[in-house]
Amino acid sequence: MNQMDGMNYAPKGKPKPVVKEGEFVFSAAHLDHGHIYGMTNALLEAGGTLRYVYDPDEEKVARFLKTYPQAKAARSEEEVLGDPGAHMVAGAAVTSERGPFGLRVMDAGKDYFTDKAPFTTMEQLERARQKVKETGKKYMVYYSERLHVEGAVLAGYLVESGEIGKVISVTGFGPHRLGAAGRPAWFFEKERYGGILCDIGSHQIEQYLYYAGEKAAKVQLSRIGNYAHPQYPELEDFGDCAITGENGTTNYFRVDWFTPDGLRTWGDGRTFIVGTEGFIEIRKYIDLAGQETGGNHVYLVNGKGEKHLDATGVTGYPFFGALILDCLNRTENAMTQEHAFLAAQLCLEAEAQAVRV
Repeated sequence: MNQMDGMNYAPKGKPKPVVKEGEFVFSAAHLDHGHIYGMTNALLEAGGTLRYVYDPDEEKVARFLKTYPQAKAARSEEEVLGDPGAHMVAGAAVTSERGPFGLRVMDAGKDYFTDKAPFTTMEQLERARQKVKETGKKYMVYYSERLHVEGAVLAGYLVESGEIGKVISVTGFGPHRLGAAGRPAWFFEKERYGGILCDIGSHQIEQYLYYAGEKAAKVQLSRIGNYAHPQYPELEDFGDCAITGENGTTNYFRVDWFTPDGLRTWGDGRTFIVGTEGFIEIRKYIDLAGQETGGNHVYLVNGKGEKHLDATGVTGYPFFGALILDCLNRTENAMTQEHAFLAAQLCLEAEAQAVRV
């Protein structure tokens, strides 16, 4: 796992299978973003069986097969979709192509697991909503900054157990290292990547909805800008947003592409959760300028005092096993479909109404 490169950040956990070999079969297709490796790792650790891999770029397939030699290279997308024994297809296509691919997956009778952001237009979202109703299949999203970070998982448990009372506000910071030389051309084209609030902003909005327990919310203010990359005129290197939930909770987040080269990891991701009886801070990836290595630092303050909790190796990544069981049992324990779609909707709304600064 490359700690310096967010695009190819692929966490590995301890195997915790919820099914036996062959009971849940999935394939991977369209490998345009490195997150497909994190998605695949997590499904395998939860007991999934990897069948096919497909991408029109043979080099991407060869790299994938080097990491997962048990997979079989498919000759076409149709071969993947036509596999009668597969339950799910996981994909990390170019962002603007994720929605259309998801429709094809669901039409083929399979659940779809896509990298974030799941859509670049509201039309894509509405088509996916309709297809879910038509087919009964899932359109699940890899919101990795909560689902694949043990510190974020532990914070969820603390909130659920009432350690800070009722959540009233969530603030998030999602800086990333640009690494422009290693990015594909589509990453710098607004129509194809969707904008910064749609892209990495999706993590922040999903976390807010989860921790605050909101099922509806409104974007109050959003801003985007390109401060330092005139050579990429369609890139947004900064964005921020304020949201209010229907229950009165508030959210503010900032995302940017300004992580300096001197930082030991690709971004100092942080989340603050304020409740009526305490607060939590999550330092996801690094103890900044500290002696401790790694991330997953959770700070809890409430009426009982102050605590520093290291979540590494404590919680694992329960979402993925729950997702597999949801697919097999047609339940919604890992994440509801409406939650996944609401986070996407708010991202699209934030991007559409953003003021350029």
